[in-house]
Amino acid sequence: MNQDDSVPLAICSDHAGYELKEAVCDWLTEKNIPFINFGTYSPDSCDYADFAHPLADSVEEGECRCGIAICGSGEGVSMTVNKHQQIRGALCWKEDIARLARQHNDANVCCLPARFISRETAFRIIEIFLETEFEGGRHQTRIEKIPLTD
Repeated sequence: MNQDDSVPLAICSDHAGYELKEAVCDWLTEKNIPFINFGTYSPDSCDYADFAHPLADSVEEGECRCGIAICGSGEGVSMTVNKHQQIRGALCWKEDIARLARQHNDANVCCLPARFISRETAFRIIEIFLETEFEGGRHQTRIEKIPLTD
């Protein structure tokens, strides 16, 4: 993950994650962490893939250093971003999961289940996700085997 703090984060949600996404955007603004909001922009029913694919593209292309994708269960956005070869999206519902996703899996998208975690838990998970470094070493070989090859 690009650790340059001047490179923005990417954030998106569907309608079920909209309220939490807006709270996270406010929190990121308060912390002076730059981000690009890929939508949705209202609580009206929508399809998570319409927002998760552009988020994943921005991380793959280096426009954003990592992503935060939110839906009701976190599963839909996770499945979507993980269709991208250079994305390692992790469904994070506890602080320890976020820490291990970064340390061992070099996750570059944090997927949050809006219906199952509090705002405070989401903020702490994101903070840990952003602060934790990939350990490399024995984990690097495993990471290199994730993308499909021809």
